[in-house]
Amino acid sequence: MGYTVQLAGLCVQNFVSAAVGIAVAIALVRGWTDAPILVVSGRTDAREKVAVLDAGADDYVTKPVSIDELLARIRALARRIPQEAETPQVTLGDVTVDLTAHAVFRKFRGRQVRVKLTPTEWKVLEILVRNAGKLVTRQDLLTEIWGSEHINDSGYLRLYISQLRKKIEADPSHPKYLKTETGMGYRLDLPEGQ
Repeated sequence: MGYTVQLAGLCVQNFVSAAVGIAVAIALVRGWTDAPILVVSGRTDAREKVAVLDAGADDYVTKPVSIDELLARIRALARRIPQEAETPQVTLGDVTVDLTAHAVFRKFRGRQVRVKLTPTEWKVLEILVRNAGKLVTRQDLLTEIWGSEHINDSGYLRLYISQLRKKIEADPSHPKYLKTETGMGYRLDLPEGQ
């Protein structure tokens, strides 16, 4: 009788022992990515946990585990991922978002005027700017801003996105930059060349 190791639904292999299977799986994954590896297992033997961590896993969680704890561990691992070189400023038409200064400016009569944002509006915008061009799911935004207990409260998010569009977009009813991906989340589209 062998053990089955499954890699995020991508690969299934049979092995003589779970520890050997997981170690081989980790070696395979490490061959093509530096992404953090979180092992979720029903096995509680300390030696197997140590072997898996020594094989290259970044964290080991024993089942049963609450979804809140699992999501918190995933967020903790994600925080340790080296960030790509950050763009401190993004220009969206006549609006400039300055991540370093935590400020948004709009050109008005030839000069830069500061756009007032609430702390929550800033957090939503900052997440979208840091992930410019990529889909950011509603669940990711809700969890990052309000915590996992608000993962289904998308009304909050729609309100803040609407307020941001009024402050950033030239035509908020036909947004050019702050796009809704229906049923999924939001995306900040940058102008060509940024």
